Amino acid sequence: MVDSEDIPTSGATGRLVNSMQPLSRRTMSIKGENHFSGPATADGITKTSSVGCSSFDGPDDDSSLGGGCGRKDSKSFSCEIPIFLSCATPDEFLESMRKADAPLNVKYLRTLVQCLSMLRKVAAAGAVICQRVRPTIHDVITSKIKSYAREASKSNIDKVAKRTASDLSHSHGAVTCYQLPKQKKKNEASTLATQLVASPISPVMAPTGDAQHAASQLLGSIFECLVGILENHITVGELLEQKSSTDVDSVNTPHGANGDTSWNPDSEYSQPTGGFSVAFSLSVVQSECQQLLCEILRATPEAATADAAVQTARLANKDPVKEKRDGSEGLSFAFRVTDAAISAQNEGQGWRRNPAVPQEGYGTASIIPDQGIFLAASVYRPVFEFMNKIGLMLPRKYSQLGNDGLLAFVNNFLKEHFLPAIFVDYRKCVQQAISSPAAFRPRVNATSVYSSLVENGRPVLQGLLAVDIIAKEVLGWVQLMPIYAAELVEYVRTFLERTHERCRASYMEAVLEKQSYILLSRSDVESLMCLDPANASLQNSFGQLDNDIPDAGIEVEIELSDLLLDMCPIKQENLIHDDQKLILLASLSDSLEYLADSVERLGESFISPSTISENKSDIHQSHHTRTTSAIPKSLASLANEYRRLATDCVRVLRLEMQLETIYHMQEMTKREYVEDQDAEDPDDFIISLTTQIARRDEEMAPYIAESKRNYVFGGISSVAANASIKALALMKSINLLGVQQICRNSIALEQALAAIPSIDSEAVQQRLDRVRTFYELLNLPFESLLGFIAEQEYIFSAKEYLSILKVNVPGREIPMDAERRISQILSH
Repeated sequence: MVDSEDIPTSGATGRLVNSMQPLSRRTMSIKGENHFSGPATADGITKTSSVGCSSFDGPDDDSSLGGGCGRKDSKSFSCEIPIFLSCATPDEFLESMRKADAPLNVKYLRTLVQCLSMLRKVAAAGAVICQRVRPTIHDVITSKIKSYAREASKSNIDKVAKRTASDLSHSHGAVTCYQLPKQKKKNEASTLATQLVASPISPVMAPTGDAQHAASQLLGSIFECLVGILENHITVGELLEQKSSTDVDSVNTPHGANGDTSWNPDSEYSQPTGGFSVAFSLSVVQSECQQLLCEILRATPEAATADAAVQTARLANKDPVKEKRDGSEGLSFAFRVTDAAISAQNEGQGWRRNPAVPQEGYGTASIIPDQGIFLAASVYRPVFEFMNKIGLMLPRKYSQLGNDGLLAFVNNFLKEHFLPAIFVDYRKCVQQAISSPAAFRPRVNATSVYSSLVENGRPVLQGLLAVDIIAKEVLGWVQLMPIYAAELVEYVRTFLERTHERCRASYMEAVLEKQSYILLSRSDVESLMCLDPANASLQNSFGQLDNDIPDAGIEVEIELSDLLLDMCPIKQENLIHDDQKLILLASLSDSLEYLADSVERLGESFISPSTISENKSDIHQSHHTRTTSAIPKSLASLANEYRRLATDCVRVLRLEMQLETIYHMQEMTKREYVEDQDAEDPDDFIISLTTQIARRDEEMAPYIAESKRNYVFGGISSVAANASIKALALMKSINLLGVQQICRNSIALEQALAAIPSIDSEAVQQRLDRVRTFYELLNLPFESLLGFIAEQEYIFSAKEYLSILKVNVPGREIPMDAERRISQILSH
């Protein structure tokens, strides 16, 4: 029929056949025949003479175990008789092979099993397969790793050669090209340093690092080969089971065929298939893969639970047995279900990380870095896809075998070791990041210019920048193992909550017991600040205030400034006089806004746990579904909390500048503006105020966006204008020179505010022009004042018009019925 020496060994089929060839050769030798043909009958094997066909012209692939696992040739379908059967005597089996529409490798395996059945060696063949399958699988894995290592080494050599050639080509004149990589921007270097300090792992081991990619690619390549091997084992296993059920004599009389009187009924030969089955092959493959994963993860399976041993035994459909030797045919047969036999004393110890590589390993140490436990994430997806493919191949009666084993091991490792390690390590980094002395220390010089990008120097506080890096990295693991998205999101939420608490503590240290914070805590003040037109600039970080403020907005401004003026007299100890605290509030606000935006952006590419379907009861139907779902509610809520605290910071700054303005402007009520000579400079309190405004703007400029600078300093003009107008009611007398001095003060304040680049100078001018117009009315005769009131009665209130009459202005005559006549005009 076919000479056993001519069995092809191509691709994955060859790897299976390699484990069968010793049996084929030895059984042929024992029978004393090098050639056989014809069907198996009840009387035994019908022997015929050689037909002169001891070889065949079939596919010949002498590739080593580490070679390619392609099965394109053996997968080709053919309804013709295979070449290796062309010289055999026609019979029922050959006719069925001729009619079968099956790949060439399947026809070959059927032929091989048919030969074994004719020789009554089905049980012996199964035993030898059991003996050879584990070392074969081990060799396949080792070969793929060596091949991967050679390719990686070659790739590195090519990169070095190209880099060297590039350096040589630029060595004569293009010196700047060589120096540019060394001249990194200070901010980029600072960001990189922050990332290295923040993350508990190196960039190579990060979710998108080279080590993760290498591990995933390596496992994918290995699993692809193992799928081909299992495919052949499934075919052979089913064929052997069919033959063992029909060829009863091959089971009951294995010793009779060889004349062996010492046959042991407990040996593998006594079983119909010699102990071999699809379940056995699957358990061995999963066992070897488990050992490979343990080596990659640097974990020692010394304490795999007793349940795992029972499960493995169940997968093999028999109890683990010790290696037995049978003297028949001079062969030794070994059978082992798994190498992970456990002792009772190890039960319950769990898996532990171990940097030591086993002496008899697979050689992954040359490819995979030492921090093995963090590679567990990149292991998950290849294992999941591998077991999914196996589940699709398994016959229906073995469909449940793919639900446990290797995938369960990976899931248990992730839940019991990887995820806890992730949480503990990253939590420690978060704690270090937010508790270090530099965590809430502004990071830039006051002369720098604000940028909205961290890469261009946005001065995000180092502690919050580190937390942002950690949050992104933790959620980055979701891409590798989406089934654990809920756990990872919960970790990030915990980290962000702790960071928010630390930020609020830093905020409270700056504002505690200060009048601005006390005011902001009042519901009426907070309500007015929300209605203030300036609040629009907080809703849009790039927005600007509208120059044309509606009447309702002016009323809110006046009401709020009246409320602040009611706090007079303002004491300096109730103000934040430390500029560094103000800078911290500005930087904290911007950093909180940055972190809130970053958390929201993560939702754009987030995989929601509800969209991940992995039906563990049916591995065939398990799948991942990616969606552009909204960010989880827990993170969205935290982003809002961060934004709310950021808003509180700038609102405190706005109130602080308004209270500081009132503190200086209240000096107006302590003096009389009856001047003997015209002064050239504004009052001292105005000079002090304008100097402070310029200094604080310069100090805060690098830390907040222009729109927020406008918000912080934009409230000064309305409060200063209202304070100046109300101050007249508290004055006893004022002369022409006094009016000019107040106008000079107004102009100086307007110039100081207009010097702030981000501020709306037209709105400032509009408010302070109102002050100058109001005080210039003191220079008008009473009749002219009545004419102005008749034309512009809504510019000022009735109370403000009446205050003009009450103050003493030297040289001005006011009739007795002045108040009645003004009230009469205003009442119409």
